[in-house]
Amino acid sequence: MKYSALLITGGAGFIGSNLAVNFKRKYPKLKVYALDNLKRRGSELNLARLKEKNVNFIHADIRNPEDLALNFDVDLVIECSAEPSVMAGLDNPSYIINTNLTGTVNCLELCRKQKADIIFLSTSRVYPYKPINKIKTIETDTRFAWSPDQDIQGWSVNGINENFTTQGPKTLYGATKLSSELLLQEYIANYGIKGVINRCGVVGGPWQFGKIDQGIFTYWMLAHYFKKPLKYIGFGAKGKQVRDLLHVDDLFILIDIESTQLSGINGNIYNVGGGEEISLSLYETTRLCQEITGNKIKISSDLETRKGDISIYLSDNSKVSGELKWKPKKKAKSVLSDIFIWIRNNEMGLRKI
Repeated sequence: MKYSALLITGGAGFIGSNLAVNFKRKYPKLKVYALDNLKRRGSELNLARLKEKNVNFIHADIRNPEDLALNFDVDLVIECSAEPSVMAGLDNPSYIINTNLTGTVNCLELCRKQKADIIFLSTSRVYPYKPINKIKTIETDTRFAWSPDQDIQGWSVNGINENFTTQGPKTLYGATKLSSELLLQEYIANYGIKGVINRCGVVGGPWQFGKIDQGIFTYWMLAHYFKKPLKYIGFGAKGKQVRDLLHVDDLFILIDIESTQLSGINGNIYNVGGGEEISLSLYETTRLCQEITGNKIKISSDLETRKGDISIYLSDNSKVSGELKWKPKKKAKSVLSDIFIWIRNNEMGLRKI
């Protein structure tokens, strides 16, 4: 590891806390700081875990520039603080803009002042939902699938790649993350910092406090474990909409590789996800959750498709796999099984939230 001090924003969240623990485990001499405002319910459960692993926790908010006036030096920032809900901006746009855009600007200013490099976690939601939903689909017994032999730039049956259009509405979440990407590229060009952008699909694994509009696979497993009802929403309400799924440990492996090669990949954008090989429909997820937990729960139907929702998203990892020789290893059932084991081992704390 060429860096001596790592700051992870959103460091008590799902991805941030897992990255912090994994970096400290692999590089014991690396100073690791996890910065978080603890707004998301459940993130406070990560504090004991971070302390146990000798990760330095900072209670701060990236929306406040003064909170980032650090009294110590860092030379690498992993920016994974965000409001990740695609629904959050509908009733309160200023909140999601302040968090996902103004917050990123404050992090970029920190990098500029400290001459620190940055790895930015963006989202597949930078791609607009209308063009994605225009891709022709077929319906199988358990899922929707894309029809082959369509001539669409940036798309194949393997998934959406970095050349897919970003023009058009993409939810406020996606818009703020794309805006942050553009600003990051300007900071790279003008201030001599190095950085890379990862447009992540759905990431899952232990220590994720899933909700209906974010962390859907963990949410589904939590509902099965605690025997809570669920609902298939939109697209015929059969649960056939599909997402790829990436284990957070596989994401760590990629970010670790990137941290050693930033000079060579400076300014690059990568689509990062499980791809078609590691993907599930909600219907398929239900069957796996039933198999793993032994529980069968009530699942109702809501025919109304939510604004901004998409029937299929698969990441085409060809670029990142080709350039960095990285490929996700953990299959979908393994991700769900790891989530189940984590829930079982932390049942009392999770039951309260």
